[in-house]
Amino acid sequence: MTLFSASTVRRLLANNTSSSSNFLHFARRHLSSTTPVSNFDKLGCIGLGLMGHGIAQTAAMAAAKDNIHSSIIAFESDQKFLDSGRDRIQKSVDKLVSKEKLTSSQADALMGKITFTTDRDALNDTDLIVEAIIENMDLKKQLYSDLGQQCKPETVFASNTSSLSITQMAEASGRPDKFVGIHFFNPVQIMKLVEVIKTEYTDPTVFDNTVKWVDQIGKVAVKCGDTPGFIVNRLLVPNLIQAMLMLERGDATTHDIDISMQLGAGNPMGPLHLADYVGLDTCLFIMQGWVTDFPEERAFVVPEMLKDKVAKGELGRKSGKGFYEWNGDRRGDPVE
Repeated sequence: MTLFSASTVRRLLANNTSSSSNFLHFARRHLSSTTPVSNFDKLGCIGLGLMGHGIAQTAAMAAAKDNIHSSIIAFESDQKFLDSGRDRIQKSVDKLVSKEKLTSSQADALMGKITFTTDRDALNDTDLIVEAIIENMDLKKQLYSDLGQQCKPETVFASNTSSLSITQMAEASGRPDKFVGIHFFNPVQIMKLVEVIKTEYTDPTVFDNTVKWVDQIGKVAVKCGDTPGFIVNRLLVPNLIQAMLMLERGDATTHDIDISMQLGAGNPMGPLHLADYVGLDTCLFIMQGWVTDFPEERAFVVPEMLKDKVAKGELGRKSGKGFYEWNGDRRGDPVE
């Protein structure tokens, strides 16, 4: 089905240029659902893993403090993952209380803002849904197709993807004018930056309201179009790849590449250290996707060294070995 911006639909309806009754029916139905809500009173969070639990906690803290949300619906399809996400939030909140950054009453108010559920129908009347499930485009498309049919017409959808196309998900949702990207950084509770991504379909008011919401929850919003990797990863991941290619060619050692970028460029850690920290499997997943989708982009290339390490299970920090040896979060010597 062809998708049209709200402005295009309005123009066609005003001029009545189409003789197709089917198109006019579609256009009126599309336009009837394009009036965005002025604020996101009821928030939905889908996925309570590493990123999702942090998003729910951050929004709940702002809701408890400034009452920007009447409620937050935290959804997982599996009770085990729901319980795990609740425990993660509770432990994080308890730590804040122990450090006297929150009082017990503030912690109770924060947790009281969140309703944990495995019932997806609880999301139907939310104003904004932030999705943070696994980075699999087919799964996300199916989810948004389902949500597009079950949620009220005004609900805005937002994906926390770090590298997948916002446009493709928007098209699958059936409401592309009410679809944005909201990319948080890990750990969500600490990192201030949030990339807000628009597509060619995104209603400007929806986009502005989303940027406003990011500010309301205490984050710093930056605006970006739907380019691969958005701003941070579009600049960062090719930098990590170039460091791997330099090592692969034998131009310099792991130690010298990393210390050069620390002392010469002022980076807090070198690119190979950072790649290990992020996860070499994650780096490979992102870059392979970009190479497939954008074969003409010369900056997108997959080093053989990266493929070999991932194939051997050397994923960096998470596996105990990558470009460095690791003991938990403690980095050891470079792997020779």
